Amino acid sequence: MKLNEIRDNEGARKSRMRICRGIGSGKHKTGGRGGKGQTARTGVAINGFEGGQMPLYRRLPKRGFNNIFAVKYAEVNLGLIQAAIDSERLDASKEINAEALVEAGLLKHSYEGVRLLGDGELKAKINIKVVGATASAKAAVEKVGGTVTLLK
Repeated sequence: MKLNEIRDNEGARKSRMRICRGIGSGKHKTGGRGGKGQTARTGVAINGFEGGQMPLYRRLPKRGFNNIFAVKYAEVNLGLIQAAIDSERLDASKEINAEALVEAGLLKHSYEGVRLLGDGELKAKINIKVVGATASAKAAVEKVGGTVTLLK
């Protein structure tokens, strides 16, 4: 066997069908598009249409609920605040609020306010102003001698 003798197996490559090229082609006249009407034209956009039958997406019941009055808070953990203090992105001696957390890069947005969560260990004494705080977060801040001020 030589490189110039290598060939595909018989029937491995199928030549493409040339539609609308006479009766003998087997795909003449309508060219595989069926009869007349919308689907015979280009740019057909009837996804989900089931020929007049009630489509599946309308047969199934609606589920879920989206509360338009829900208030979105930015959440930050104590461990993250301690890491920012250690890396000197936050100053523990100054008051920590939503603007300081965004400036330090701990949050992208403060949304309706910041909620303090108690995950992680806090070593530095901080004074923090937040909209809400969990009981464990409040206890951890007060344990090291800091204060949590709740806004609103």
